[in-house]
Amino acid sequence: MLDSNIKAQLKAYLEKLQRPIELVASFDDSAKAQEMRGLLTDIAELSPKVSLRENGTAALRPSFAIGLPGEAPRITFAGIPMGHEFTSLVLALLQTGGHPPKVDAAVIEQVKALPGTFNFETFISLSCHNCPDVVQALNLMAVLNPGVTSTMIDGAMFQDVVNDRQIMAVPTTYLNGEEFAAGRMLIEEILAKVDTSAAARAAEALGQKEAFDVLVVGGGPAGAAAAVYAARKGIRTGLLAERFGGQVMDTLGIENFISVSHTEGPKLVAALEQHVKDYEVDIMTLQRAAKLVPASEAGGLVEIQLENGASLKSKSVILATGARWREMSVPGEQEYKAKGVCFCPHCDGPLFKGKRVAVIGGGNSGVEAAIDLAGIVAHVTLLEFADTLRADAVLQKKLYSLPNVTVIKSAQTTEVTGDGQKVNGITYKDRATEEIRHVELEGIFVQIGLLPNTDWLKGTLNLSRFGEIEIDAKGQTNLPGVFAAGDCTTVPYKQIIIAMGAGATASLSAFDHLIRSSAPA
Repeated sequence: MLDSNIKAQLKAYLEKLQRPIELVASFDDSAKAQEMRGLLTDIAELSPKVSLRENGTAALRPSFAIGLPGEAPRITFAGIPMGHEFTSLVLALLQTGGHPPKVDAAVIEQVKALPGTFNFETFISLSCHNCPDVVQALNLMAVLNPGVTSTMIDGAMFQDVVNDRQIMAVPTTYLNGEEFAAGRMLIEEILAKVDTSAAARAAEALGQKEAFDVLVVGGGPAGAAAAVYAARKGIRTGLLAERFGGQVMDTLGIENFISVSHTEGPKLVAALEQHVKDYEVDIMTLQRAAKLVPASEAGGLVEIQLENGASLKSKSVILATGARWREMSVPGEQEYKAKGVCFCPHCDGPLFKGKRVAVIGGGNSGVEAAIDLAGIVAHVTLLEFADTLRADAVLQKKLYSLPNVTVIKSAQTTEVTGDGQKVNGITYKDRATEEIRHVELEGIFVQIGLLPNTDWLKGTLNLSRFGEIEIDAKGQTNLPGVFAAGDCTTVPYKQIIIAMGAGATASLSAFDHLIRSSAPA
């Protein structure tokens, strides 16, 4: 199952086991069971501290659990965790075996103190690069707290379960049999949902912080670069974000980041976060800004009010809130989001194997999505509003060569239809003939660009007609001491490398503002 190189690496990892662990398999007669048996046999042969038994009683087969001998295992893999989930498997082995996790001590204690029973099930696809974060977080919680269990379920392997629960997006997590969350979540975010008093404690702690010299709002490439440049000046720097990475976390292949031929979004985000942590930056995640109060109205310091009721003050602020997927804004879209309306073809595509889907958008993202999906689904219908596709010529040539793709141009989407449980079609108007048409399908992938995350700033500073923060060449907004950078601004060309440069520019400008102003401490 595993090649010699992977075996050698895994053997080295398993030497870190501090106590014996047991693999408990629940097999059936399928080919996947034989493949899983090969994987587990390979693992067991790599360390004397790993044993394998095949008398598991799990309802989902084939599957296997990881636990301590003599104890009921609390981590289960209903699927073969290769691809992006192989790291989840390795971490589950190590952490069950006593290897300490790389998590803040406060988080560990919070998990251990959780009262009650929490049985998590996470539906994933092996091509999803966001799913491992959820699986790894829940597996660690299961290791730390005997009241927690975590089961990873490969949606492509257990299609019947996926169909029964109407799951049409990954990762989707269930808690004690009820849908708990959809989308990428870190362990801190999960704890915030299950530990009801966590938000109040966080708000109280934030409210007691001293004023910053520079406060960065946003944790994407622009925000990370701004924080690093500010901290290197030796000034008090804070970074406030809902999550690190922003849209980059949802980007699979990155091949235009100069000096790096190829990387992936999550890998780049991990490097960004580590770089920021190399400096004395006060990182405050899981926080959403709700209002900006200019220095002229807040006693000489810029104030950022948060949704949890807390507020932070700073001599200068850098807004790097990035952007989010643009939605179609048609009837039915919100109702069927994650029930057939999706935004990540790499993550959710495998759930639509053998089905009919639509891709909305004829730019590079839309055409790339259609090409990828064509290799998985039965048929792809690409709808483009304009009368021509905007994607690169090489992508269009590939698209038109595919036998199971239909391209419809001059198509204005007017409605997403469904049966109350999931999507069953899409309605569009032919802009050339004004004729209303309907396409029956099971999934819709929206790829029509981005919207800046600036709704909370309306009426506070100058925004363009597209909602972007208006800035000058130095990243300065119309408010003294308030700067902005990245995809939330009027800077042309929304690219990772441009956002990083803009973050550095805004940070240097903020520092220049500090040394030229007399803002009170």
